[in-house]
Amino acid sequence: MRSSYSEEDVTLLLKDITGLVQPQPTQERERLIQAGKHYCEMLPIEYVPSSRYMEVYREALRNYAAPTAQAVAVLAGKILEKKGEDVVLVSLARAGLPIGILLKRYLRIRYGIEVKHYGISIIKGRGIDKNAMEYLLERYAPKRLQFVDGWIGKGAILNELRKELEEYEGVSPELAVLADPANVTDLCGTHEDILIPSSCLNCTVSGLVSRTFLRDDIIGKGDFHGAVYYGELADADLSYGFIHAIEKEFGAGFCASEEKAADGLGVDEVREIAGKFGIRDINLVKPGIGETTRVLLRRVPWKVLVDEKQAGDASLAHILRLAEEKNVPVESYPLRHYRACGIIKRMAEA
Repeated sequence: MRSSYSEEDVTLLLKDITGLVQPQPTQERERLIQAGKHYCEMLPIEYVPSSRYMEVYREALRNYAAPTAQAVAVLAGKILEKKGEDVVLVSLARAGLPIGILLKRYLRIRYGIEVKHYGISIIKGRGIDKNAMEYLLERYAPKRLQFVDGWIGKGAILNELRKELEEYEGVSPELAVLADPANVTDLCGTHEDILIPSSCLNCTVSGLVSRTFLRDDIIGKGDFHGAVYYGELADADLSYGFIHAIEKEFGAGFCASEEKAADGLGVDEVREIAGKFGIRDINLVKPGIGETTRVLLRRVPWKVLVDEKQAGDASLAHILRLAEEKNVPVESYPLRHYRACGIIKRMAEA
């Protein structure tokens, strides 16, 4: 699979389906998803955000490179303690890819350790790429594999991973993430809902790779899950700009924080929000900075909730900018685990 990442940073166990799938507009995709078509059978149209939004992204990168680097350092230490020096990082494409690269580079810079790093696909409701798993297990002992993602919203992908890995003896279902505001794993850089700047953009901060794709007419039984390479957006590619900005902060003296997660599980708060707003399907409620950003970039938003205690929080600036550009209402709400929450519009009401 092509990407704008160096082969030294990551090996993508994906099938290149560039030119084989016609991307669809957001409204059309949302209607189809809510009518029962699986999101993995379609691809969104990728675009370069407005210049005003990009200004907000660059400011977010300046302001939150250090906290992101701190989370990378803490997480790398935890992974090393659990897995040892022969760990193999397996990032979940695509949000996990830049995080896996940062972990790989931090382990080299801080500990002098060279680790292997792969990117594979897991799709909610469709499972993990079994061909990719077979590839990895032919080469590495099961206990060496460590799955990596960017953040946990309410834990849907973690639950999918746990279910899928039951058939792979010796493979740990633990998911290493930079941020876990949902309070479902100890293998995280922080339990705070921090802004990870890579969450602000789509393919232009993820190696110019699409989200992963799975449809029988394109992906054969012996194929890896698919993805598209957006080479036409090369001039707007910021993938290594993000990596280098975080990497510059690696020289700081980081140490594991003693911060505690908010009481209870994030998914319980999501259920409360769904009940409050009369939403039957909690999949329409996307909590956390990263998930809220995805709703605004890739879905059809109904509204955005912002923690009433975080008024003026700079980490929400890109969310407020996107909401303004898309005319999405923003409401103050007493969030406990999260700083923001995006709610997808029911298309029957659109």
